[in-house]
Amino acid sequence: MPGVTKSRLRELRDPDGQAQAARLAAAIAADLAAALASRPEASLVLSGGRTPAAMLARLAAQPLDWSRVAITLADERWVALEDAASNEALVRAALGRGSAAAARFVALKNGAPTPAAGAALAWRALQALPRPFDLVVLGMGDDGHTASLFPGSPELAAGLDPWAPPGCLAVHPPNAPYARLSLNLAALLDSRRICVQLSGAQKWEVYQRARAEGPVAAMPIRAILRQDTVPVDVYWCPADGEPEQERVQ
Repeated sequence: MPGVTKSRLRELRDPDGQAQAARLAAAIAADLAAALASRPEASLVLSGGRTPAAMLARLAAQPLDWSRVAITLADERWVALEDAASNEALVRAALGRGSAAAARFVALKNGAPTPAAGAALAWRALQALPRPFDLVVLGMGDDGHTASLFPGSPELAAGLDPWAPPGCLAVHPPNAPYARLSLNLAALLDSRRICVQLSGAQKWEVYQRARAEGPVAAMPIRAILRQDTVPVDVYWCPADGEPEQERVQ
């Protein structure tokens, strides 16, 4: 993949998690507002995990016409909605309040008997969302995975295939619990902007390794960082309680 240009990759640092949450929520809201000013509906792809929690709470309070916003996930664990590991449960709990509750949520997890069948069914449901997605918000694992595109998973080559059509696939990570559903690289890049939210000195070090030379399959986030088609904003802040000497300068 071609290297990312300076105009396509921005790094934005904040002093703490609350400042990051406020800035990222405002940026997401601004993109959605701009989309709604020119199109009937806006689309937003979110990620689960602990890092986005404060941002999602801030996002729920943004003054938008949420009834015209469609939301889905970059990936999901193949678990019930009631399971604590469900990304859908986290996002619904955060955004299912106030005016944000009017947003249309399109789930990845469904009633199919297997993850593979569920991936096909999920992608059919996602056809109802406006694309390109107006914004995709991603995280990154300590192993360099993003969404559920994990190093070493048997489905990784298919998920990273730059010539594959946009879609959703079942993923069986080698070193993480649960089968997953994940948007493939083509679907993630079928967007107007991508934000990557990171927290802590360890994640910054992983990010720096991802920016260095090396195979994409070893750190799949490289496929996002190295492309030069979609603007990428990388948001970083120290982790809560992180010692001052461990903070990135």
